[in-house]
Amino acid sequence: MPEALLALGGNIGDARPTLDRAVAMLCEAGDVRLVAASSDYRTPPWGVVDQPPFINRCLVVETALPPIALLERAQAVELMLGRDRSRERRWGPRTVDIDILAYDDLVLDEPRLTLPHPRLCERAFVLVPLAEIAGDRVIAGVKVRDALAGVDRAGIERLPPR
Repeated sequence: MPEALLALGGNIGDARPTLDRAVAMLCEAGDVRLVAASSDYRTPPWGVVDQPPFINRCLVVETALPPIALLERAQAVELMLGRDRSRERRWGPRTVDIDILAYDDLVLDEPRLTLPHPRLCERAFVLVPLAEIAGDRVIAGVKVRDALAGVDRAGIERLPPR
């Protein structure tokens, strides 16, 4: 089965249980299987800084879904967990955000989905948890661990397990 890397985050409500529910909902149909999950990290907001910190987590999953179907599943889970894209501002507060970072070695540039994620190597809030579970993975010619070395990790805190 193809392998996908996902990033989850949220900063409205009790984010850690929301992320747990998101993972369960992504996997409940059986066509997405969790392979690895990072620790949770408290991270400063990115883009719009006047908001609470985020909780971020990354996943490695195996999936029978093609990329667009996986995106649709992720967006359906976001909606079921209270995300209303029509009312939020870009990079603003949200209950949950699920991004597909990579899907095997696929390069895709479609209106709804670009793979690998175009801003992956700029975002410490993604690279820190991703390096924990896929540090040696090469995405767009760059090893995750090497990309992490090039970003500012200030303010990122690994949270203890629950």
